Amino acid sequence: MHWLVTAKGLEENCDLARLHQALRTKRGPLWLDIEAPKKADFDLLSSGFGIHALTIEDIQQGGQRPKWEDYPGYTFLVLMAMEWTKQGVALEEQYLCISPTWVVSIHQQANPALGEVRRRLGLDPSLTQGKSMFLTYMVTEAIVDSAFPALDAIDDEVDQLEDRLVTTADQKDLAQITELKHSVTDLRRILGAQRDSFQRLVSQSLDPNQPDAALYFRDVYDHLVRQYETVDSLRDLLSGAMDTYLSTVSNRLNGTMKTLTVMASLFLPLTFLTGFFGMNFGYLTGVVQPSGAAFAGGILIMVGSLVIQIYLFRRRRWV
Repeated sequence: MHWLVTAKGLEENCDLARLHQALRTKRGPLWLDIEAPKKADFDLLSSGFGIHALTIEDIQQGGQRPKWEDYPGYTFLVLMAMEWTKQGVALEEQYLCISPTWVVSIHQQANPALGEVRRRLGLDPSLTQGKSMFLTYMVTEAIVDSAFPALDAIDDEVDQLEDRLVTTADQKDLAQITELKHSVTDLRRILGAQRDSFQRLVSQSLDPNQPDAALYFRDVYDHLVRQYETVDSLRDLLSGAMDTYLSTVSNRLNGTMKTLTVMASLFLPLTFLTGFFGMNFGYLTGVVQPSGAAFAGGILIMVGSLVIQIYLFRRRRWV
């Protein structure tokens, strides 16, 4: 499925003849957006726009990193659209072929951000102001800005995780911290590559006839710098969350060991008294006669030792 945006508006699934006609008229910039491309779409790119076979191979194979490559007549740009799901950050490769007169975008899955740009241009094609670089700016900005909701969702997840770690910390929290750290590391690597690509767009104009193009791409570059800084901040927060988790687990272990130590300390004098007077020596059996008074005295001594220990422990704030 593909959509064609021209000065006349939005068209869906136009044929090759209509595309060649739109290219010949040169009435303002042209944008072809292709979703889930098939062989016919790649033939359209090759015959209609002169897209190089290496570019088509990269698009077909996928698994590309964000990059910039110059080809005769156009520039090939790979960006990443991001979406936050319950399984984590979903990354979708977006391929852009940019020339001074047209823009071609290719993606496998539906992109709501590009759909919104198509809708806006379909209602008012004059938004591009007749400049292909401004059209490129609108498309690239929509792709880049898709990362902001994902980063905000990760930030909310980290905040909730930190609040939960203060009171409870279990293996699920540790697993979530690890998964988020992996996601943030991947985002940092991708955003760093995208930032470098747009730095070239800022310093190297794609169309000498539009010297103000660098101003538009500088805005997108600023968005990427903000996203990269946000990812760095999230990475620091996750490192702090890991420290909080370890501290909470350590404090819980210390509390458990403290309780066990107090219980063992309370039974220590009882064990000593019963063990000492339970020895079967003739002297002890002669001195301590089995009687109710001796039994009561022994119980009182043991209870008294417990009371004294509890008093000392409370006074020293051990319990």
